[in-house]
Amino acid sequence: MILDDYRSPWLNEDLEDLGRLTRTFLEKEVVPNQARWAEQHMVDRDFWRTAGRAGLLCVSIPEEYGGGGGTFAHDAVIAAEQARVVDDAWANSVHSTIVAHYINTFGTEEQKRRWLPGMASGDLVGAIAMTEPDTGSDLQRVRTRAVRDGDDYVINGAKTFISNGTHCDVLIVVARTSDEPGGRGLSLIVAETTGLPGFERGRVLEKIGMHGQDTRELSLMDVRVPSANLLGGVEGSGFLQLMGQLPQERLIIAVGAAASAEAAVRQTVRYAKERMAFGQDLMSFQNTRFVLAECAADALAARTLVDSCISRHVAGELDAAGASLAKFWCTDIQNKVIDRCLQVFGGYGYMIEYPIARMFASARVQKIYGGTNEIMKELVARSL
Repeated sequence: MILDDYRSPWLNEDLEDLGRLTRTFLEKEVVPNQARWAEQHMVDRDFWRTAGRAGLLCVSIPEEYGGGGGTFAHDAVIAAEQARVVDDAWANSVHSTIVAHYINTFGTEEQKRRWLPGMASGDLVGAIAMTEPDTGSDLQRVRTRAVRDGDDYVINGAKTFISNGTHCDVLIVVARTSDEPGGRGLSLIVAETTGLPGFERGRVLEKIGMHGQDTRELSLMDVRVPSANLLGGVEGSGFLQLMGQLPQERLIIAVGAAASAEAAVRQTVRYAKERMAFGQDLMSFQNTRFVLAECAADALAARTLVDSCISRHVAGELDAAGASLAKFWCTDIQNKVIDRCLQVFGGYGYMIEYPIARMFASARVQKIYGGTNEIMKELVARSL
């Protein structure tokens, strides 16, 4: 198969070993639990510690803070393997690729040593609270407030669509710490949620897809957080911190999108060679062959785009526009390819027991979170 003949240029022996380790881990620890996790709307809390013992958390965080000492390429390998087994429950990218890197990039030395080792072991689960009921992609409209009171910040606000909302122990809260307009008044404050008065986990959100992923509303009512938990120690830096890390979040979404499109093609090719109709297998029909040829081309194009961005990001050369371009294009391709592949499955493609159905339902949000694809296109257009 043409997809098997291509090897990502950034791969090396160490990364291929990580891929095999991740594949084995997912087949053993994730795949058998997917249906149960979907019913309970979250992975098991102890699963995070299991992943930590396997060395799959915070793989791109320096070893001195308990991480794996790798690069974004290591995160990409894990995310791609998750997509290939249709793992839409374990929000490791939020924990390891996003939250841990806010702390590693902007945190003080004391903050790094306080939170990162626990995140690497799975004893602490990370989440970030950006979105509010009235605020999505436009982060400058955040209304959650953090008011300084002695050695504490008193935080009041509501957050929604928070991945890892049930299990999170370390929560980065995007809050307004001054009346400065727009992004200038924003700060990132880390709340340690265990036993924290005033912090409440709201309803579990019923989503179209990703039923096993822990997604909740969160409420903060007069929550007192030590001022020492201000990420980086300087008020008003939150918006710049967000803008500095969002490209990595968007790129990891693109990685999963490209891998998911490729996985859909592989599954559909296998099905088309086995499924019989009118006395012959589906692959014998010209329409099926043409559809899958086009889907394979789209999946390979997405993968090569992502590979280019990964190489540039590891080298420190990928800008926000490049990450935004990869995010919107790859997620659009993901949805297009999976939709066309599902059609080949016919009625079975609409049955949730088939992976292609779960892939279809989970793909749709890829064009929304991390910044909507419309916002991504605007960011790219500004760079032209």
